[in-house]
Amino acid sequence: MLFFFRLMGRLPLPLLHALGWLLGWLIWLLSPTYRQRWRDHTAQAGLAGRQRWASVGAAGQQMAELPRIWFGAPVPLRWDGAQHIEAALREGRGLLFLTPHLGCFELTAQAYAQRFGVQPEGQSGGQAGQANTDAAAVRPITVLYRPPRVAALHPVLQAARERPGMHSVPTDLSGVRQLLKALKQGQTVGLLPDQVPPAGMGVWAPFFGRNAYTMTLAARLAQVPGTQVLLIWGERRRWGRGYVLHVRPWIDVVGAPLAHEPQAAAAQINQAMQAVIGYCPAQYLWGYARYKG
Repeated sequence: MLFFFRLMGRLPLPLLHALGWLLGWLIWLLSPTYRQRWRDHTAQAGLAGRQRWASVGAAGQQMAELPRIWFGAPVPLRWDGAQHIEAALREGRGLLFLTPHLGCFELTAQAYAQRFGVQPEGQSGGQAGQANTDAAAVRPITVLYRPPRVAALHPVLQAARERPGMHSVPTDLSGVRQLLKALKQGQTVGLLPDQVPPAGMGVWAPFFGRNAYTMTLAARLAQVPGTQVLLIWGERRRWGRGYVLHVRPWIDVVGAPLAHEPQAAAAQINQAMQAVIGYCPAQYLWGYARYKG
């Protein structure tokens, strides 16, 4: 399986995106359950017209691009808002990146690791864009790792998510402790807060006007003293031309500090994810079972 992913990673990005578009439509046509969930979720969010239909192919592109992102040559990448990261790192603050299942979310942690997570002499540009010139600001990133249900995919994901400047931890209590420790040490953590948590590790909060079981972990991490929350998403450019990594401070998007009470904090985080999704709604994974619980 790993050999197949490495082989697919050699294909040009435009070809992968074209194949992914076809794959997205094939899954949509062949799976009534997925198709109904997509219809319900896009209707709930008020997504209509061209953007709604474009999300079908975009979901397939999200899968097809992974071999290239994980194992292929660097992809064209432009940063929008990297100065927010640089400022926080210079201050020695912990950083919490929050991103929904939007665009190429796998690229966000990887690109950060290449640009900010390793020593400058270990970087060669490419996917990382402009090299980091401040050695004092080098901080690795730690992300949660959920073992795949298919055993054959385990070595693939392990190889993809363990790289210089990037560490993965399991989705259990030990992993949570490592995330908290990383932030307390002024390092960086990445999280997808719209991922449905295990029973007992979330609260019900509105997401596009409907209650969704929402993790409380994101708020716990955000409330570690000194932590700055940044919203980040990897927008996919058309015709395989690469990606734009957008970075925005929490306060600029939400307009208010994060609440301390878990229920209110979860609602604010869902509000932030809605705002981020609004920048490119056609690239959100609307078929994700967000409302299960």
